Amino acid sequence: MRNGMDDFSMIFWFIILFLFIYPQLKYQMIKGARLKLMRKLEGKRGTRVIAMLHRQEQIGLFGIPFYRYIDIEDSEQVLRAIRMTPPDMPIDFIVHTPGGLVLAAAQIALALRDHPAKTTVIVPHYAMSGGTLIALAADKIIMDKHAVLGPIDPQLSDPKGGGWPAVSILKVVQEKGKSKVDDETLIKADVAEKAIKQMYELVLELVKDKFDDGKAEKIANELTKGKWTHDYPLTAKKLQELGIQISTEVPPEVYALMDLYPQPSQRRPDVEFIPTPYMPTKPSGPSRPIKTER
Repeated sequence: MRNGMDDFSMIFWFIILFLFIYPQLKYQMIKGARLKLMRKLEGKRGTRVIAMLHRQEQIGLFGIPFYRYIDIEDSEQVLRAIRMTPPDMPIDFIVHTPGGLVLAAAQIALALRDHPAKTTVIVPHYAMSGGTLIALAADKIIMDKHAVLGPIDPQLSDPKGGGWPAVSILKVVQEKGKSKVDDETLIKADVAEKAIKQMYELVLELVKDKFDDGKAEKIANELTKGKWTHDYPLTAKKLQELGIQISTEVPPEVYALMDLYPQPSQRRPDVEFIPTPYMPTKPSGPSRPIKTER
């Protein structure tokens, strides 16, 4: 009886140990596959590849998803990667993000702009808010034909509402008049005005060397002054209408890299398909349209 209990105890602790170790081993395997794919892309394009992909990932025993966004840790790592890149080596920066801290995004954007060699931002799916700011800093933007960027009008955090567009706060004060709003709103309006001015000047600083003064000012105005809602999708066509050159030739390795940043496995997938490219097949004989007679 004692031996049976000992065997059961050993099996129990082995299972517990496996549950803790397996996620880490799996993560290391995926990380190795990512680095291998990045090296392949670097060899193909002759660039340094930096990837900032914010997705939910399964972490630890219970697969708890962590929601990621651009933060100071990201800017520290990206700046370090750029510093370690030779001045004459181009950079491919792959971005997939909902946005994040303006401070962190601005640091990345300015460092990317100041790199002496050619810089390219590649957007396989979306780069909103701070991600758009980073894209504007590059010499070239490559987007999937259905990928989007987003407006970069400042948002003021609010404990109750989560966040308010700075432009909308100013509009309320202007329409009601300063005498008809409370002190808290007036303070927010003052901060909002400064935030809009600062973002406009930052965008202008990033794009002024790529466009003439008139076009650079137009782009800065369109993106920062609240013409659209903060989540408005700016497609490649829309960006081209603003005068921003966009390529839609995304390297296939970038899509493969995205597959190595999976969503949590415990979450039931909302979209399913057979992951095999379907190539068009030629009909065996002449085809005719099917007509329906009534």
